[in-house]
Amino acid sequence: MADTEHETKTTVSITVDGRTVEAAPGELVIAAAEREGTYIPRFCYHPRMNPVGMCRMCIVEIDTGRGPSLQPACMIPVAEGMSVDTTSEVTKKAQDGILEFLLINHPLDCPVCDKGGECPLQDQTLAFGPGESRFVEQKNHWEKPIPLSDLVTMDRERCILCDRCTRFASEVAGDPLISFIGRGSETQVNTFPDDPFASYFSGNTVQICPVGALTSVAYRFKTRPWDLDQVESTCTSCSVGCRIALQSSQDRLVRQLGVDVDPVNWGWLCDKGRYDHEAFDSDRRLGTPLRRDGDALVETGWAEALGATVEALAGARDRHGPGSVAVLGGARLTNEDAYAWSKLARSVIGTDSVDAQIGDGLPAEAVVGLPRATIDEVCAADTVVLLAPDVKEELPVLYLRLRHAVVERGLKIIELSPAATGLTRYAAASFRYRPGEAAGVMRDLLAGEGPHAEAAGLLGDGTVACVLGRPSLAESGQSILDAASVLFESAPATTFLSALRRSNVHGALDMGLAPGLLPGRVALDEGREWYGAEWGDLPAERGLDAAGILEAAANGQVRVLVLLGADPLADFPDRDLARRALAGAGFVVALDCFATDSNRQADVVLPVAGFGEKPGTTTNIEGRISRLHQKVTAPGTARTDWMVAAELAWRLGGDLGIESVEDVWAELSRLAPSHAGITWERIQSGEGFDGILAGELTTEAVEEAAADPEASDVDEAFGPSGGGSDDDATPRIPAVLRFGPVPASRNLPPVDSYSLRLVASRRLYDDGTINQHAPALAGLAVAAPLRVNATDLDRLGLDSGARVRCTSSRTSLVLEVAPDPGVPRGSAVLTFNQPGAGAADLIDASQPVTDIRVETITDSTSQERADG
Repeated sequence: MADTEHETKTTVSITVDGRTVEAAPGELVIAAAEREGTYIPRFCYHPRMNPVGMCRMCIVEIDTGRGPSLQPACMIPVAEGMSVDTTSEVTKKAQDGILEFLLINHPLDCPVCDKGGECPLQDQTLAFGPGESRFVEQKNHWEKPIPLSDLVTMDRERCILCDRCTRFASEVAGDPLISFIGRGSETQVNTFPDDPFASYFSGNTVQICPVGALTSVAYRFKTRPWDLDQVESTCTSCSVGCRIALQSSQDRLVRQLGVDVDPVNWGWLCDKGRYDHEAFDSDRRLGTPLRRDGDALVETGWAEALGATVEALAGARDRHGPGSVAVLGGARLTNEDAYAWSKLARSVIGTDSVDAQIGDGLPAEAVVGLPRATIDEVCAADTVVLLAPDVKEELPVLYLRLRHAVVERGLKIIELSPAATGLTRYAAASFRYRPGEAAGVMRDLLAGEGPHAEAAGLLGDGTVACVLGRPSLAESGQSILDAASVLFESAPATTFLSALRRSNVHGALDMGLAPGLLPGRVALDEGREWYGAEWGDLPAERGLDAAGILEAAANGQVRVLVLLGADPLADFPDRDLARRALAGAGFVVALDCFATDSNRQADVVLPVAGFGEKPGTTTNIEGRISRLHQKVTAPGTARTDWMVAAELAWRLGGDLGIESVEDVWAELSRLAPSHAGITWERIQSGEGFDGILAGELTTEAVEEAAADPEASDVDEAFGPSGGGSDDDATPRIPAVLRFGPVPASRNLPPVDSYSLRLVASRRLYDDGTINQHAPALAGLAVAAPLRVNATDLDRLGLDSGARVRCTSSRTSLVLEVAPDPGVPRGSAVLTFNQPGAGAADLIDASQPVTDIRVETITDSTSQERADG
């Protein structure tokens, strides 16, 4: 008998309203029916949460062979031969009754309810309801609305107790801060006494609420759903790249909603990503070029501003050499903007001193060269090594995905961090280290010595992925790379997921905004001939990174400093160096959306379009290229960054050959090995809905595909000869970078008994420019204390809340101390970029670590002297 006759059937056949439907084993009836086009009404069911059968709205007749009976479709898995009837008279009567009961106490305030016009209860009452109610009793009345948090309000009269919000808070976010209280008709959703709904993900409950019970403070009474116009875009608050629906009214951004994209965000957003669009509607947006006149910046025209910029650039290049020009920033830019500025810097100005990482990332060659994992692959691994910052604070939706993998499928996490993080309670093993000592802890872990023995066994069991980032800005990125190198050498099959936080930092690096790196993840020397054939002459030597640029500027060696959306006074770890650099640079040009402490010291400020105001693409932590759509008009005469670059190139006697974003991708798909065949048409097609992963076509794959006559996309990009690899007259396609062993970092200075090693971490709500200009987020950043282990407080004779003087090689600050058991002994944690003086004032970026001496303040005079 043929083997095919014994093949096991992989699907289950059921009948829905007389039609045969093939479903996956274990799939719920409600999901299988919807996939085949039959909508079963529901309130409590959500595809990304576990079913609970609370509302009973999805009740339908189901027959499994024993006769039809009413059952909730959201709770019943499919079974072979099952028959489902969603339109029978029995089903209709049951659904009528459910809606009639739900409306007993529900207020008829649709004309003023924010949910009116997009309300599932409203829609389903019209589609499946009885049309009138038999209940005439007075409805319940509650105080309305009540604040659940700074961002969410609750109207208890409208709540239908579907359990969506409470389940999300508990199951998905891990923040069970809202729950059912009361009994019977007095049951309500509320917070615990004196404990607000302070979750980073509270806005998701507003979006999934099927009625108007939960409303957003930022959106409440702003507009009506039928007044909104919508496009899909990508969130740029961090580098996860969540898909969003961007909604506007009267040419103003009004609301952002999460869109379910399976590889990335599953429909969830963090509250920063949901509400920071408000910043771009701020009246404080820059809309006119500014030029320095004495001590003040005054408005001027584009011609005058660009003329002054070109004069400074040409003068510095011609008199002091191209290396006297440096470009700092670019992670805020789109891929197209970053490519234009990379090409301008290298081919027209002639400088390689460009860096999108403002001293807070990892070496660029490692970021683009490590073997990459996707978010899905990390969550599907057997073990994940966390060698990263607190992802709940810096990459919140990645935190949700990792938490789900731990809770739902048993992912094992091994955490190495300088302090406890949001994922510590979910880790199978968690180890602390003092800054600079991560590589040593990793070696002990891999050797299985002492307390690391059990964790070492986890590493040897199945697939291993590493989430790699910069845990502390007071610690050199090189020391973290040392630890990653130790792991990679011991387990070469390990894949890595970058945990750099800046919105499009990965796209900026892919476009070459890093010293020694060209677009397509190609080293400068490796790609010189290939890119030189199209771009012209390239810089002869590798340029400076962010720290080197600022050090050179402080010494007067940088004659023109270009800031691409960069605010080094706020973002660079060493504020003293940033301050000296801005003072020492000969001429500062800033392209930005807002006035910042840094660009207030510039000589020319050029206003540029921001989020939602220009089309393009962005690249997330996986290397996934996603679309950005223009929804509103930029204020004043603000231009896109790539247009500014093209105009400067023309005025400097060059030509970028770019007149649209399509031109950028035509050139990228032809030149960049990691982006071969990724055209604007592919990005805009249905294939681009989930985003397109860059780097899947390596040089070898490109050449192999180019030899295949059916590989038309690669032929079109590189030509039938594979970019001329078989023709000596044509430059060879350069290879993309591959990660190799890195040299060990410098020896650490010893720590004396009176000093602590500083850890500078970030929080989601900081004092950043976007947060300051978004009304919903502006008040959420608070001054942070210096967190120290209780043992160290006792050793230093300090009480919780005491004010102490912290002294580093840079300066002295007076701070409040607080005990924290998550901080290891010998370390002190201070949150970066919070209101007031802080970590950036203490950090010395020239050192691999920063040590601080903590001293008590003995009298008011010394305290006043330290404050002064």
